[in-house]
Parts: sequence; structure tokens; C-alpha cells
Amino acid sequence: MTEKTTLMRQEIEEIPAAVERLLSNGGEALAAAAEVARSGGIKFMVSAARGSSDHACTFLKYASELLLGLPMASVGPSVASVYGADLHVAGALCLSVSQSGKSPDIVQLTRSAREAGASTVAITNDPSSPLAAAAEAALPLHAGPELSVAATKTFVTSLVSGLWLLAELKGDTDLLAALHKLPEHLDEATRCDWSAAASAISRSSLFTLGRGPSMAISNEAALKFKETCQIHAESYSSAEVLHGPVSIVEGGFPVIAFAANDPAEPLLAEVADTLATKGAQVFATSPLVTKANVLPHARTDHWLTDPVTAIVSFYAMVEQVAAQRGINPDAPRHLRKVTETV
Repeated sequence: MTEKTTLMRQEIEEIPAAVERLLSNGGEALAAAAEVARSGGIKFMVSAARGSSDHACTFLKYASELLLGLPMASVGPSVASVYGADLHVAGALCLSVSQSGKSPDIVQLTRSAREAGASTVAITNDPSSPLAAAAEAALPLHAGPELSVAATKTFVTSLVSGLWLLAELKGDTDLLAALHKLPEHLDEATRCDWSAAASAISRSSLFTLGRGPSMAISNEAALKFKETCQIHAESYSSAEVLHGPVSIVEGGFPVIAFAANDPAEPLLAEVADTLATKGAQVFATSPLVTKANVLPHARTDHWLTDPVTAIVSFYAMVEQVAAQRGINPDAPRHLRKVTETV
């Protein structure tokens, strides 16, 4: 931790309470959103988002396909806002995710999808935002003010909010129970010590890896390295990294691999170990690796909530890396908290 606690670090430590607040106060909005979704007779799902919010949608894509058997596609917001194209989305559930709810392109795509016959649900930290007004139902994140430019609380609550909706639609009592126990695991995750990984990140380039729902966590981690540390990080599926990208791996090359207690974990662990044999410094949130380094990680009561604790432990580490590099993660260069894209 830095001598002066950053806003980012404060907000990371607030994540367990923010998720508890969401689960305690969000039931009524969740029921309304579920009713909107069911009334449309969902045939497939689409999402509208950018940046960290789009990574949350990648997580929800896997959750939708694995839980409900419903394919989910990310729609480029410019399809509506720039190109003015009409999408044939009748029968779809459109999830629009934006912490501010102010980006014009996300709002316009949501309106367009609704006019075309999709059921629309907005996930946002501002229930009075234009996005919330554009959708038929809104799921407020209850994250409280997030002042650091780097999103942490709102990313995690977006994951939980969307997953809660899907679990409700499925009627998955095990997952619903795991979600309500999640805050205690998140508290543990804030205290996982990833200083060994932080010390290994001394270069200007690295890989992050994931597979399945954890792919979204890998994507978010790579973005956060760029945003907060000015490190070029590339995110790959563990199924793809050996098909070309591995060529740039050399002695000491840093790799962070994100795994959950799901069917993809043994496959990811095997790839992590393969990269370690090639000289990479590999760190993995899995006890199954034998040559890579095992990162302390907080497993949960369900394989779909494991990725949520993993990103919280990562956030605590990446804030530490930024401090080591003399960078203020609260105000990264060239960035601002709300980016309104047309």
C-alpha cells in the first residue's frame, strides 16, 4: 500500500460493502427487470457497452450461454449512433451496461433495440441517467460514488448485478445462495497478497490469460495495466496464446493467468505451466499448476462467482504496481472518469 492511500485503493476496500448493499437493496429492481425479461420471451441476448463495462458483458455472455443456453452477442454501439442501422432484435434481451449511464452511443443503441422489439435492461450506477430512462428496467449498482478514474467498484457490482439477474431467470438456487455469500469472500480477496506478482512486473509488456467466464477478468486486468500503470498488456484465451503470441515470450516475461473452479481450470493450468517451461514468470489463481506460481486466491461457493473475487485481488495488486512506477492510478494521463462517445 502507498504511504498516501489512493482513492482507487479505498474503493477496492469498499467493494465487499458495495456488493452487500446491492444485494440488500436491489431486490425490487431485480424483480422488475426479471419481469421485463420474461415478458419478452427471450430467444437470445445482446449487450451494449464499452471499456470495463464491455468486459462485464463478456462475463455475462458466458454466464448466459452456460446457465440459460442463450447465445449473447456484443453489438457495436456505432451500429446505431454512427451508421443508423436497424437491428432485427425482436425477441432479444438487451443488457446495456454503463457506470455513468451518460454515453450517447450506448443510450442510442438501447433506444434503437427497444424500438425494434427487444426487451431492454440497463445496468448503471446512476438510476436517474439517460440510459436508465431509455431502458424498460434499470438495475442500479448501489456502488456509491466512484471517484478514481479506474473503475473497480462499478465493474464488480456490474458483474454481480447481471449475474444475479441471470440466476433469477434460471431459478438457480445454488447460484443465488452463492451470490448472497459473496461479500465475505470479497473481503478475503482484498487481503490476498500478490506482491510476488507485482515484483515480477518490471517490463513494459505482459500477458494476461483466462478461459470461459475468466476470459472477461483477463480482459479487464489487461485494460487496468494500461490505464493505471502505462504497461502494454495483452489478454488472451489460454486456448489461443500458444497459437502465435507465445513467440514473444522470453526469460522473465510476466504472465498472469486467471482460473475458476470450473471445467476450464485444468486446461488453463496446463498452458500456464507450458509458458513457465519457456522461461516466462507465470502466476496463476489455481492450485493445479506445478511449474507456474500459485497466487493466493479466494474461492467462493460457486464456480461462476470465483472470477469476481479474482479481479478484486488483482485490483489490489495493480494499484501497488502503479505506486511502484510512480503513477497516480486515480488520475491516469489522457483519461477522465466519464467518456461520452457518439
